[in-house]
Amino acid sequence: MNTLRRAAHVTLSVAAIAVATACSAGGTTTPAASVTGAAGTATQAPATQARDASKATAASAPHAASRTTRKAGKPKLGIADITPMGEKVERVGVGFPIIVTFDRTVRDRAAAEAVLQVQAEKPAEGAWRWVSDRKVIYRTRTYWKPHQKVLFTARLSQIPGNEAAKDVSRRFAVGTANISVVDTRRHVMKVRRDGKLTKTIPISAGRGGLRRGGVDVYLTTTGVHLAMGKKRVETMTSSWLGVTDPKDPLYYKLEIPWAVRISDSGEYVHQSAGDYQFLGRSNQSHGCVRATPAGAKWFYGISQRGDVIEVTGTKRKLDWRNGWSYWQLSWNQWKRGSALPAGSASASASPSPSASPSADEDALQG
Repeated sequence: MNTLRRAAHVTLSVAAIAVATACSAGGTTTPAASVTGAAGTATQAPATQARDASKATAASAPHAASRTTRKAGKPKLGIADITPMGEKVERVGVGFPIIVTFDRTVRDRAAAEAVLQVQAEKPAEGAWRWVSDRKVIYRTRTYWKPHQKVLFTARLSQIPGNEAAKDVSRRFAVGTANISVVDTRRHVMKVRRDGKLTKTIPISAGRGGLRRGGVDVYLTTTGVHLAMGKKRVETMTSSWLGVTDPKDPLYYKLEIPWAVRISDSGEYVHQSAGDYQFLGRSNQSHGCVRATPAGAKWFYGISQRGDVIEVTGTKRKLDWRNGWSYWQLSWNQWKRGSALPAGSASASASPSPSASPSADEDALQG
């Protein structure tokens, strides 16, 4: 996947539902770490434990290498993609998911999930959920704590029959906690950064009034969205409606500035294309959240993938499969998507987040 920086030039889409645009629908001491096992139970990993584990690993390395040599062969399972990108490329928001896509169908999901480990500098309980035969997603129970590093490790060589595979890892940098609430009834978006109300922006949300398949597609979806990417200028068209004829009254094609994508069905927070008189007063969009030029530009500038944007006040509910809308599921619902027995936990501690990531990290594009 591309980063937020790159997203200024490239359209981003990661989730299972791929639809057209919405408005076209419209650090030197290692801190105590949170070690999350296969079932997501968070524990504390003291520095002494990490050092002991490191010594034990070093002592057994020759033997492990020997076993790997004896079992040399073609790996049966690898990772094709990890999202988001690593700490050197982007900072992510406190709602960010870890999305792992394997290079082929996973025959034994429990075995694969058992070797996936997440370790945070600030403890957080989390769990994996399978969304397809090749894709599994990690979400925390509550939002990540901001300003920390999180290390993901996939010990693929520990999967029986997959000893020839290379282990991979990626370290993420969690940035500022940007949490925005869009009130479609009061026509305002309030943005809090690290808990402090920083900006109140007049907005105009989806006006409603156009039904397709029993759904009012002109309504902005109510629920917890995550920022998925952004573009300096996004082209938004009516093609999502099947309207491509310029003579059709419903036809439109617009170049929209400061567009931050928040769903796969095409919802964005963006600068209003004129009609500024409606901002803060009424809902007039095709489903996006329109903002003032200054407000939209500011919001674009602070946005990170994984930032939380909660929309309230409409009758159209956000589907959890629409983009990165995984917070739409309760914690108990989310955990049911794991392939491991409830209460199962990893017996080993993963490396400290300050450890060097796998040599394979840069080869994986998020």
